[in-house]
Amino acid sequence: MTTRTDGPLSGLLVADFSRILAGPYATMLLADLGAEVIKVEGPAGDDTRTWVPPVRDDVSTYYLSVNRNKKSIALDLKDPADVEVARDLARRADVLVENFRPGGLAKYGLDYASVSAENAGLVYASISGFGSGGGAHLPGYDLMVQAMSGLMSLTGDPEGQPYRAGISVFDVMTGMHALVGVLAALNERQTSGRGQHVEVNLMSSALSGLVNQTGAFVAGGAVPFRMGNAHPSLFPYEPLPAADGDIIIIAGNDRQFAALATVLGAPELVEDPRFAHNEDRTAHREELRPLLVELLAKRTKAEWFEALSAAGVASGPINTVDEGVAFATGLGLEPVVEVGEGADAVPLVRNPITFSRSGVRYDLPPPTVGQQGAEVRAWLSEQAPVGTEGDR
Repeated sequence: MTTRTDGPLSGLLVADFSRILAGPYATMLLADLGAEVIKVEGPAGDDTRTWVPPVRDDVSTYYLSVNRNKKSIALDLKDPADVEVARDLARRADVLVENFRPGGLAKYGLDYASVSAENAGLVYASISGFGSGGGAHLPGYDLMVQAMSGLMSLTGDPEGQPYRAGISVFDVMTGMHALVGVLAALNERQTSGRGQHVEVNLMSSALSGLVNQTGAFVAGGAVPFRMGNAHPSLFPYEPLPAADGDIIIIAGNDRQFAALATVLGAPELVEDPRFAHNEDRTAHREELRPLLVELLAKRTKAEWFEALSAAGVASGPINTVDEGVAFATGLGLEPVVEVGEGADAVPLVRNPITFSRSGVRYDLPPPTVGQQGAEVRAWLSEQAPVGTEGDR
């Protein structure tokens, strides 16, 4: 089996027993950075293959977005022969990532205790919705966690209903936490020679990711509430109407507010004791907002964006996704990459990490179900038994 020899994680073998989003996102990032990732799917494939629309060439774009640079093998864990193939892969892996319900892999001998008994160096990452304790029985859907963590109570119009975020934000966040945990355990393995069990869950990631909002309650006893687009501790820090539509305006400190007031042609605002300092502006936001709205109505959002950006004031239009991609392209960020070659190439969003020396791979488009199954099985059968000097 051909493996990558470049990239900061080249030489690592990852057995990916995850599906949907959090796990596949984490393993895609590992693959982008050079790890050899074997995606283990049931005969029907990852659930997201059927999450349509939208599609590209009859393939779910949801699935495509988090599964590049992987090789797929289809294994039926109800088949003892396929279970043995799965165990063999786990015995040879550096990293195993799974998001079965806690304890769900034990009956196949693929739980951490069973696998680590034969592969002491394995870093085994488990992703769940609510942990392996009292919440082990709960399914781990991002929407549940957005609701139960408190995020939805903070999202939406103060007078309207709570809203979910526009993406599965805690799946993505938990995938990144899993990646951090895996990399930390791999670093520790260099000293100890031993792997370990890394556990992350959506609920804990959510409470950590709510940062200042959970901090407001835990450290200050204050329960945050829904404020629409407003910020509880800063003003202005929200969309405000210009002549032709809303523009985001941000003044993160007194210096920035002074620059904003100057560009708006109202430097006297800085001298007003109600607006002199951030805490003053926050306390008197309902008095300051109409003054800013009146001034912003004199020009278009594009004109204000140009003028405010030139003065170092944070601002920006509210783009659609296509406009966001176009804007990043205009900045030279090259957000879209072609993954694969020729007719099989798929345009996907670039890995956000750039290295000064190491490369990021974009050579394998997301695989079809079991696409490299024969290759992986042949490779496993050719390898020397665990504990010998054979090629891992």
